This record gives sequence, structure tokens and C-alpha cells, in this order.
Amino acid sequence: MNTMKTFFLMALLTVVLVLAGRAFGGQNGMMIAFLIAMAMNFFSYWFSDKIVLRMYGAQQVDERQAPELYNMVRRLASRAQLPMPKVYVMPSDQPNAFATGRNPEHAAVAVTEGIMRMLSREELEGVIGHELAHIQHRDILIGAVAATIAGAITMLANMAQWAMIFGGRSSDEDEGGGLIGGLLMIILAPIAAMLIQMAISRSREYLADEGGARIAGNSRYLANALRKLEAGAQRIPMHATPATAHMFIVSPLSGRGLMNLFSTHPPMEERIARLEALRM
Repeated sequence: MNTMKTFFLMALLTVVLVLAGRAFGGQNGMMIAFLIAMAMNFFSYWFSDKIVLRMYGAQQVDERQAPELYNMVRRLASRAQLPMPKVYVMPSDQPNAFATGRNPEHAAVAVTEGIMRMLSREELEGVIGHELAHIQHRDILIGAVAATIAGAITMLANMAQWAMIFGGRSSDEDEGGGLIGGLLMIILAPIAAMLIQMAISRSREYLADEGGARIAGNSRYLANALRKLEAGAQRIPMHATPATAHMFIVSPLSGRGLMNLFSTHPPMEERIARLEALRM
């Protein structure tokens, strides 16, 4: 169900791009914006693991330095039929974790020092299973494609805004409803792209929860871990950027005022309820 939802949302995002391209810059404008956004996100996709790991001060560990964690990742990766990812530890008290890497052969799993202190062995297995499921589902690639399309839409809106400021108008604009229609598209198209991109992120989290439960072998492991992680993330601050918040198993940002519609993570109660309904 969540896989179908992801395909639907990606198709919807593509439709928004086509409509925005026609409204703002025609076919040529759409292609230019898409190529620029693709180049930007290709760099991010290819080097995201190094950038993000360095951003959070993550240190790679081996079997000698962290035997329990390393062997846990190796055992669960083998169960998931994945190559052994690199293992990193972040110097943060907040209990959290994320996976990164452009494909399963170049993947990494990073956990904080706080999560290793807070969770039991079984609960940590649930978290590692969740991160391995992200690698298994190639969610870094899906996120990069969604970001490319959303970035192209935002770029088109910015191009149209500058064209309108400097008096640029096209016959397409007149056919599409004139100045008011153009203004509405400039405002609404980037918002729609952002909302769809966040909905894709939420659907991938549900899939990773289910996949992680299967890899760990017990859905209660991850359900119990998520309860602790949400409380810990709210209580213990972390110097995280909004641009990378979607990568973590729970949002590292402490703000509570945003609606679920504008969140990269599904409601925690819903995630836990779905895991408990699996009964494995």
C-alpha cells in the first residue's frame, strides 16, 4: 500500500512539474530548470554520505572498537541479504540514528552515543533493522529523485517571479488566466511540491518500519524503541539542520508546533500502532 502511495505521489509531483513548466517557462524553461535541479541533487546524492556524516561528527568504528554494535549490524545485514554497511557513531546524547549512501554497496548506518545508552539490545536491533530497510528500499535514491523534481518546480517559480518583476509576460500566461493565475502558480506550485515531497518521506518511513520489524524478527522491538526515542529526542536537544532531519529515525528537531502535513515523519502514535498490528 505504501509502495503504491509512493508511486502515486511521485507521479503527482511530475504532473505538478509539467503544469508549472507550461505556466512559467514553456517546455524549454521546464527542461532548463529540471537539468539544473538534477545536477545539484546528483552531487548531493553522490556525496551525501560523506557530507552528512562529517556534519554530525560521526566516527567510523570497526569490530574491535564497538564489537556489540558492529556484530549486530553484520548479523542483521546478512539476514536482510545486504552487503555489510559501514558503521558510524555520532557524539550526541540524543537517541537517534540514520542510514545514508547512494546504494547498498556504498551504505552506512550511523547511531548516536545516546541511543546505545538508552535502548536495550532488542530495541537497538529494531532501530538497526529500520535503517537497513531504508538501504534495502533504496530510499536515498527515491529521496534524491523527489528532491530533484521539487527543486525544479521551485526554480521555475523563482524564474517566473523574476520575469514578472522585470515585466516579462508570455502569451501562455495570458491563456492561463493572466497575472492573477501566474501569481497563484508562483505561490502554490512550490508549496504543493514541498507537501508532496514530505508525503513521500512519510510513506517511506512506514515502509522502513515494516521492513525493519521483519529484519529484526519482532515488531515490538522497534515499537518499544520508538516510544523511548520520541521522548528522548524531545528532552535532549541535538544540533541538527532541517535539511537533514528527514534522514533520522525520529525527527531530531524539538519543535512541536508544526502540523503533521508539514512533517517529514509520520505521527509517532500511528507508527507504533502499525507496528503493533503486525504481531510478529
